[in-house]
Amino acid sequence: MKAVITVVGSDRVGILAMIANACAKHNVNVLDVSQTIVDGIFTMTMITDCSGVSDFEAFAQFMEVLGEENCLIVRVMNQDIFKAMHTI
Repeated sequence: MKAVITVVGSDRVGILAMIANACAKHNVNVLDVSQTIVDGIFTMTMITDCSGVSDFEAFAQFMEVLGEENCLIVRVMNQDIFKAMHTI
């Protein structure tokens, strides 16, 4: 299953590394990344392969807590649900 991970927060060194490292520890493969910084605000969208994750909800919750602990908003969503939400 593919998932979309979004990250928003104040820019600083290591955000991408932290998120990618957390993915690797949970056996999540990063397929694509887009990031930008606008006026000091970091935004990133990752497309990931979560087929190696045994408990997707636990992974999503872990990532949200990791974000909160680092003053970031991190959301993990099944790519099919993400696409359905953004289809007119």
